[in-house]
Amino acid sequence: MFQRLALGLAGLVLAAAASAQDGQWKEGTHYFAITPPQATAHPDKVEVTEVFSYGCPACFTAAPSIKKLKSKLPPNAVMTYVPASWNTAEQWPLFQRAYYTAEALGVAEKAHDDMFPAIWSNGPLAVVVNGKVKDPAPTLEDVAKFYEKYGVKPADFIATANSFAINTKMKKADTYIKAVQVDSTPTIIVNGKYRLNGRSAGGSWESLEALVLHLVQQESAAAK
Repeated sequence: MFQRLALGLAGLVLAAAASAQDGQWKEGTHYFAITPPQATAHPDKVEVTEVFSYGCPACFTAAPSIKKLKSKLPPNAVMTYVPASWNTAEQWPLFQRAYYTAEALGVAEKAHDDMFPAIWSNGPLAVVVNGKVKDPAPTLEDVAKFYEKYGVKPADFIATANSFAINTKMKKADTYIKAVQVDSTPTIIVNGKYRLNGRSAGGSWESLEALVLHLVQQESAAAK
């Protein structure tokens, strides 16, 4: 059964890749319309949003490709991030809180690249050790200590992390993720209108990058 399922998924990826190579990006195959479209935080820009988690190993693997995609966005586009929280085993709620706290304190962008290896390269925030979920798991205090090297006092980080504002941002993120129907990470949302991931785009990060840039161009043209 599992072999047949794997072969079926492989067939879908190959079919998507072949269609993409022909230059035929198809809605419903390579990307999916979001109904209703969601408001963006930058209405004057084409917004490209990664739904991710620092606690997601696939997001760790994808991080260099996402960074490359960000560098290729045109001036009228902007990359944003929405952290997910549904996987408690890998501390996603904690890392969702960490991202919004760092954002509120102005250090999210500086620390973004470092967070993944801190978790997935046996760093101070590791959630898995030798293939097993780490026990005890990292705590908010551990996260606060990590961000200290970015100039944030641990006490200030913890106070901000436990604030009403951060709790509100986390609830809004969960609501947004449900509205755009994301159930796997990393997933890309283009301008609150389209949802795609590496598999749907053709099975590679190169094809995902090409599709995202195509949709950005499409949205740019529509705004003129």
